[in-house]
Amino acid sequence: MLRLTHYLLNRAVSRFCVLCIGSVLSMFMPTSAVHADNGEPKVLRVAFPTAETGFDPARVHDMYSSTINESIFERLLTYDYLARPARLTPMVAESLPKISDDGKTYTFRIKRGIYFSDDSAFSTPRELVAEDFAYSFKRMLDPRLRSPWAFMIEGKIAGLDALVEKAKRNGKFDYDTPIDGLYVVDRYTLRITLNAPDYNFNYIVAHTPFSAVAREVVEHYGEDIMAHPVGTGPYRLKQWIRGARIVLEKRTDYRGMVWDFQSNDKNDDPLIREMEGKRLPLIDRVEIFIIEEAQSSWLAFERNELDYVGIGVFRDKVFEHDGSLKAVWQKQNVRLVQAIDPEITYTFFNFRDPMIGGFSKEKLALRRAIIMAYDRQEEIRVIRKDQAIQANMPIPAGVVGHDPRYRPLNRYDPALANKLLDAFGYRKDKNGWRTLPDGSPLTLKLATGTTAIDRQFNELWKKAMDKIAVHIEFNPGKFADHIKATKACQLQMWGTAWIADYPDGDNFMQLLYGPNTGQSNNGCYESSAFDALYEKANRLPDSPERNHLFLEMTRQMEVDGAWVLGVSRKSNVLVRPWVLGYKRHPILNAPWLYLDIDLTLKQ
Repeated sequence: MLRLTHYLLNRAVSRFCVLCIGSVLSMFMPTSAVHADNGEPKVLRVAFPTAETGFDPARVHDMYSSTINESIFERLLTYDYLARPARLTPMVAESLPKISDDGKTYTFRIKRGIYFSDDSAFSTPRELVAEDFAYSFKRMLDPRLRSPWAFMIEGKIAGLDALVEKAKRNGKFDYDTPIDGLYVVDRYTLRITLNAPDYNFNYIVAHTPFSAVAREVVEHYGEDIMAHPVGTGPYRLKQWIRGARIVLEKRTDYRGMVWDFQSNDKNDDPLIREMEGKRLPLIDRVEIFIIEEAQSSWLAFERNELDYVGIGVFRDKVFEHDGSLKAVWQKQNVRLVQAIDPEITYTFFNFRDPMIGGFSKEKLALRRAIIMAYDRQEEIRVIRKDQAIQANMPIPAGVVGHDPRYRPLNRYDPALANKLLDAFGYRKDKNGWRTLPDGSPLTLKLATGTTAIDRQFNELWKKAMDKIAVHIEFNPGKFADHIKATKACQLQMWGTAWIADYPDGDNFMQLLYGPNTGQSNNGCYESSAFDALYEKANRLPDSPERNHLFLEMTRQMEVDGAWVLGVSRKSNVLVRPWVLGYKRHPILNAPWLYLDIDLTLKQ
């Protein structure tokens, strides 16, 4: 979700050595499990390429932790599994909300008989009620929490920001103070009143961070809440070995739901036939291994130790020259599931960095020259193995506001980049490296990971900067550490990605909105011109006028040299034949909620 991810999603540095991964996985076999009807548990084994950070919906900002939360917690609304384009549907709400007051008031009616998972925080079985969502929304803006998702509701809900300001003065957030914007009508009815119409508000309540948490759980576990996720969803956290393994176990007391999805894509007919009418969830246990090295994940899949895997850079092992699936996979009845993710990769510049930030003409010239020197087509061809398309604007294809006709201003042109640097005083020293206009050294510092693919990207960046005689150094580190540093505006440059939390251009343009600095605005880009356009667009419904503003925002961020726009990746997933019901969803990230395993095919 949601979701900040490392720009090498299907990659990375393993705690599991390539030659011994099989034995490592076997070491982690659990001693007990919920069992399927025939006595054998249905176990799904998957890999994450980057370690999780924890499991508090309001506090985690990475896709992998959020994927676990998607399995444990529930929202008012969610998305239909098969509908394309993505379509909202009720989750714990009885229906989509009743909207009144010219789009400012949303009334949700919550289903009765939904219970939180058993936990020592509760003395008796605990039913989900409207107050849980009122509490969870308030908690999102508790100043002590510093939620990275606060920006999504700041300034939106009537009376909530005043409560926040009071908390800042008093040093404590008063959860018991009623506010007009979060009014609990009765035990199962919540009325949310906004300060102004927000045409994306339903998307917000469907986003995983806005799941219901129980106040008793938060207060019971305190600072250890990240390790104790207790939700109303179909799974519970069974085991957590930090940075190595996560085990989810199906709740035997979960209310369940019937697999009943329709599609206008005839290719989904076999999937519908194998799943329709089944009662979910069907997977008894999900075992997630943190395997940061892509080679290790691939070997694990080859050995049947993972049930599906993204092919990443291993395209040559999957496809024939004509693009067909290799015979070795066809013989095993392995399925290939393809899609273009609604995402962008980008490298941001820190606008507060004294060397590269700011809005002077010299700094604009430097950033734009760097952008023009970087060859995205070489990235796609060499590193991505042609499994990506170039991103020409911050809003990707498949998301409202994307314009396929748009062409970027800062195109690949090293010769023009050199002329730009010459014109703005970035002269070369005796060793041939460019200096700042005042003659002091110019050295870029790019944060990076520690994997083989990271090193390929470093080589590509080094090659690009050599073309314009700009010295660059690489700062390897852990994904979680880099995220933390971005929130404090401490990284000069870093390559990252954003995958749609909801299928609207606002979800991408907010990454550049000045007030989101310290939250989702990783580059600390604060442009009054961009912000004015964003705020104007935010007041409009989906319309040609709003789409035009998205184009103006795109041109403004290009003029300012805010990002090196990268790519949108092609998702290629190999799925073992015993995994039933798998389809890539553009928003949801935990497919096991909708899957089954045919144990007879696994013999």
